[in-house]
Amino acid sequence: MAKPKIERLEAYKKYKMELHQAMLQKQRVPYSIKRRMSEQRIKDFYNEATRRGYNCHVSVGGLDSIVLCYLVRAMGYTEDEIKFVSASTLEDISIQKVHKELGCICVKPLRPKVKVIQEFGFPVLSKKIANKIDTLQHPTEKNKTVRHAIITGECGEQGGYATNSKMQLPKTYLELFGGLDEEGKALGYKKPDFLVSDKCCYYLKEAPCDIWAKENNSVPYLGIMASEGGRRADALEEHGCNYFGKTVIRSAPFAFYYHSDIVHLAVDLNVHIPDIYGEVAISKERNEFGDYEYTTTGEQRTGCSMCGFGIQMETRPHRFDRLYERNPKEWNFWMNGCCTDADGNKFGWGKVLDYLSIDWRDPEHWYLEPKQLKGQMTIFDYDGGIE
Repeated sequence: MAKPKIERLEAYKKYKMELHQAMLQKQRVPYSIKRRMSEQRIKDFYNEATRRGYNCHVSVGGLDSIVLCYLVRAMGYTEDEIKFVSASTLEDISIQKVHKELGCICVKPLRPKVKVIQEFGFPVLSKKIANKIDTLQHPTEKNKTVRHAIITGECGEQGGYATNSKMQLPKTYLELFGGLDEEGKALGYKKPDFLVSDKCCYYLKEAPCDIWAKENNSVPYLGIMASEGGRRADALEEHGCNYFGKTVIRSAPFAFYYHSDIVHLAVDLNVHIPDIYGEVAISKERNEFGDYEYTTTGEQRTGCSMCGFGIQMETRPHRFDRLYERNPKEWNFWMNGCCTDADGNKFGWGKVLDYLSIDWRDPEHWYLEPKQLKGQMTIFDYDGGIE
């Protein structure tokens, strides 16, 4: 009885692999061709969206979407034709300055950062993993089958009775978070005394921008790339750059870009690159596509200062160390005091990173000379604000 389901599952895997290969082909073309391809997609999306009666805007955040704003204007689109919208207050101050220069419309988060973390949990590891952990934290009869798949990798009828599926948490995190579920607890898995969630982006960025878009009958251009991996890669490979769905309409003209292509385009367009990204560095040798590699000496990707997605893949000095360098007072708040437990004790990212065995203490050792370390606690007098 299960064989037809299994056959459909294998066909689906083949289909997904074909989509992935198609994206790889686009990613492997030279930068000059990519730029022309993205410009054409911007034009095509604008023409189709306006034909359907929609307005258009760029959803602006970090460097990728800032470069997209510059490209849109370089192509001749005016503010009346394509507006720029951002939840700017969540970004680094240097990014906020560029948003102001661009004339971005600023939307406010639905809830403050601190309340989102306190109520829903810490955004850590990845959105996909955090979503699975969040599911384990909130068991219901309705999600019982899903929780079983997260713990064991065994899917029911809907999943083609697959075993060892991607639904299962990676083994490392299964050991640390599997105990949140009764089945996982019985298997001896641990559970933390803090919450994990993927809901931050929704309350802080996605929902506010979506509300603005609905109020203004506008559909977005997004500066997202498949090379970022995760859910974004899945969606872009499935639906392509320009997507007109029943509930979602969006354009991602940089879908097939790498980070190097973004920085290269930023240089070509004379983009005001926010200070947090540092300086532009260009390789001496050409890559396999015949292009030089462009990168930035500072942050490669940015987001909210308290975001922990991907932190497990970084080496020191990692993002929280660099936050200390920029604003020690804010670092201390997020690491030690942004949340309150049931007993009224303050805690923060420090507890989460300790649980994950990720080093975070003594960040000053990455930035100060040895002779400067003694007595440096006065550095926390830095007058920085906390959003």
